[in-house]
Amino acid sequence: MTWTGIITSFGLLDYAAIALLLIAWLGSTYLIEHPPRFRPSTSTLMAGYRRAWMHEFVTRQPRIFDSQIVANLRQGTAFFASASMIAIGGGFALLGNTERLQNVAEDLALPSDPVIVWEIKLLLLLLFATNAFLKFVWSHRLFGYCSVIMAAVPNDETSPIALPRAEKAGEINVTAARGYNRGLRSVYFGISSAAWLVGAVPLAIAVLFTLAVVLRREFYSQSRAVLLADTDEPPPPGRGGGRSLSV
Repeated sequence: MTWTGIITSFGLLDYAAIALLLIAWLGSTYLIEHPPRFRPSTSTLMAGYRRAWMHEFVTRQPRIFDSQIVANLRQGTAFFASASMIAIGGGFALLGNTERLQNVAEDLALPSDPVIVWEIKLLLLLLFATNAFLKFVWSHRLFGYCSVIMAAVPNDETSPIALPRAEKAGEINVTAARGYNRGLRSVYFGISSAAWLVGAVPLAIAVLFTLAVVLRREFYSQSRAVLLADTDEPPPPGRGGGRSLSV
């Protein structure tokens, strides 16, 4: 089948749903990482606490508790990276056996599309899974960098290099968390993109539902309200105009 034939295999609703998916995915990422000053996202608030953690780390003795936290963070990224690899393997297995998907579509009385259409829909799933895998792997590596820098912080809190190195570890920690959150959003929207196997309208509905869940957790969740509660002093502001970098 030629490229022209492939393009014409999809209708306007399909292209509109894919455009909505990309806008929701990329737009939510930008909004979460660059929120309005009057409504910071949960990720941005947590970035401040990550920096505060590194400030406390300098004076904490012993530092076993901190090393355990980093180890737990690395375990989380390793788990999702492994899960993404399994999803990628399953997607490639389906690519080699798209006839089964056609049979399922016939059983559900869905339109019988050419094999290439099913393969492209599966490729979209694979792209999201691959992006998630790359984000999780990089986040895992950055948490490793963070642990090395933390180990390089002198035990003497009065040392002139203690606080600067701790702040470096904090920034690396924030960057690692940002990659981890991006990987999670790839998983969320990758799952919603599976609705395209049923049709363009189900895909659009799934995307809007996923977008609502993501934005609620970042801007209207109970955990965000807890972070904003005036029960303690606010975490140290991020660099650059007192605005924290996003997680």
